[in-house]
This record gives sequence, structure tokens and C-alpha cells, in this order.
Amino acid sequence: MVSRLPYFRLSAFYLFYFASLGAFVPYWSVYLQSLGFAPRQIGELFAIVMLTKVFAPYLWGWIADHTGSRLRIIRLAAGAAALAFAGTLLGHGYGWLALVLVAFSFFWHAVLPQFEATTINFLGRERARYSHVRLWGSVGFIATVTGLGLWFERAPLAGLPAIMTALLAGIWLATLLIPRSPPPPAAEDHGGAIIGALRRPEVLAFLAACFLLQASHGPYYTFFSIYLGEHGYGKGAVGQLWALGVLAEIGVFLVFHRWLRAVGAAPLFAAAALVTSLRWVLLALWVDVLPVLLLAQVMHAASYGLYHAAAIELVNGYFPGRLQGRGQALYASISFGLGNALGSLLSGYAWSGLGSRATFLLAAVACALGLAVALRWLPVRRSVPA
Repeated sequence: MVSRLPYFRLSAFYLFYFASLGAFVPYWSVYLQSLGFAPRQIGELFAIVMLTKVFAPYLWGWIADHTGSRLRIIRLAAGAAALAFAGTLLGHGYGWLALVLVAFSFFWHAVLPQFEATTINFLGRERARYSHVRLWGSVGFIATVTGLGLWFERAPLAGLPAIMTALLAGIWLATLLIPRSPPPPAAEDHGGAIIGALRRPEVLAFLAACFLLQASHGPYYTFFSIYLGEHGYGKGAVGQLWALGVLAEIGVFLVFHRWLRAVGAAPLFAAAALVTSLRWVLLALWVDVLPVLLLAQVMHAASYGLYHAAAIELVNGYFPGRLQGRGQALYASISFGLGNALGSLLSGYAWSGLGSRATFLLAAVACALGLAVALRWLPVRRSVPA
């Protein structure tokens, strides 16, 4: 059994990490809009944050796997990310913000993949309980996205950089509470290099499907708050709608370990892709219909909760033992890095040239392609991949 002390310390990290996401993802685009940036520029600045995720996680993962200093790297990167983001307090120009975001995201993206590997090492044979630790991240996200939505109804958006800096400092403080994790058992490594794992067709298909699913999230992460504002929803309502999605996500995390044993990771991954594609169609066509909008936000349970929990299981099976750090980094780089970056960049141009409805419909098509890849190449099995 996992001791209670590391359990709560692990949960504290997720609480602060996703609390910072609850401030950044829903409100950063609105903050940039308040500074006078056009949709194209907003999409580019979001893409910068994601583009560093293409290479930074793997670089840090390689260092962690070869040095065995995973926790030290987590602490260093978390502190450097907080210091770098503090640069947003010093200027608001496009060039300055782009430079600050490059430095910030280079370190920020090192933190979560390596902490995921640390969490899995702590959980050991109980890794199916990962979702119970991770759900505290959802709690943190809900608290900030709801609280800031109500706060920004009365206070100026100019305070967002200071709030983000404080939350990032909280992440660093949480990392100081984590004891050194046990090393992964050498027997699980199978002596395989990462290139061997990447030669497997199902691994390549998995990474391609992750890329397409996360690229489809570009319009959502970059423009959803702006989209709701254009359709008459206030900042308080925007925060509550974001929170509803993450609240539904918590429900998935609570029961995922049961679904995993009953169904398997690959079928759950495919189900997440199907629901996500339908969700983008609903947002494209019926954002003005509140019951449909509420349903679309509840579907975030699949878009992120089910998708991510299933993906983590697949990554752990495809990249065992001492490949964990690089496997988690590859997953983060290709999906949340390259996928989100391209999705954010293209959504900025599509939003300006084609309009919001067409942009979300294109996202649905990208997600459907990811579903097709998953159905064709991912093996349907009840167990975690070997």
C-alpha cells in the first residue's frame, strides 16, 4: 500500500500545478485580448508555450533517466519557471511576452512529465490508483477557474500575471515536500532502448492519435473563453463552465481504475476520441443553447479525464522501467506539445479567416482522424500493454 504521507504530498503538487493551469488556460487569451492583441497574435503566443513542449520534456526526461536525479530536476525546473513567468510583470509588448513565454515554458514543461514518472514509481503495483492522486489537480483547477471568473467580474485582468506567478511559486514549494521516490525496478526495463519501443506500430499509432486529439483542442484552449464572451456569457459564467468540465473529469478519475480492469486502456482511449469529436460539433453549432453547452462541458470528462488516464496507462506499458521518464516526455511532447502548438497556431488563423464555427468543426475532423487511427492500430485488450 502507498503510505499516506507521500500520497498527500503528491496530491499537493497536482493541486498547485493544475491550479496554475486554471488561471492560465481560460484567462490568458482574454488577458492578451485586453492588451489589444489580434486573434492571430493570441494564437501565436499560445503556440509558443506549446512549441517548447515539443523538445523540452524529452530533453529533461533524457537527463532525468541518465542521471537518476528526477526529483532535483523537478525542483529546479519548477523554481525557474516561476522566476521566468515573473517577467510578465515587467512588460506587455508582443516581443517581450514571446521571449518570457519561451523561457517560462521551457522549464515548466519539464515538471509534469517527470512528476508523473515519480508518482508512478511511488504507486508501484497500485498504479491503477493514479487517478485518485491526479484528481486533486482537477480540484485545484476548479478552485482557480471559478474563483478567478468571479474575481475578474469586478477586478481588472491586469492582475493575472501576479496571480500566475504566485501559483507557480506554490508548485515549487510543493516539490520541496516530496521525498525521494524509489527507482524503477531494473527487471522491468527489459534492456530495451527507446528506439525499440518506437519501432512498434501500435506505439507510433498511439502517439499519432494523441497528436491529432490534442491538435483538435487548439480552438478550445486558445479561444473558448473569448468564444463564450462573444456569445454573451460573462466572466463568472465562463469560469463556471470551465469548472463544470473539470468537475466531470473528477468523476472519471474516481472510477477509472474499475473501468481499466473491466475494459482495458485502448478501448477507453478510443471512446474518449469519439466523445471529444462529438463535443467539438456541439460547441460549433449550438453554443447559444445552454443545455447543449452544459452537455458539451460535461463531455470534458472524456476529452481530458478519460483520454489522459488511458494514455498514461498505455505510456507506462509501452515505455517500462528506466524508459518511463522519456516515455512520459514523448507523450507530453507529441500530444500536449506539438499537437497543442499546431492546433493553437492554426486555430488563430482559422478563427480570423473562417470564423469560430468552422474552426471547431475542423477540430472535430482532426479528432475523428485520431479515432480512426486508434481503432485501426491500437490493440483491444483488457490488460495494460506489455
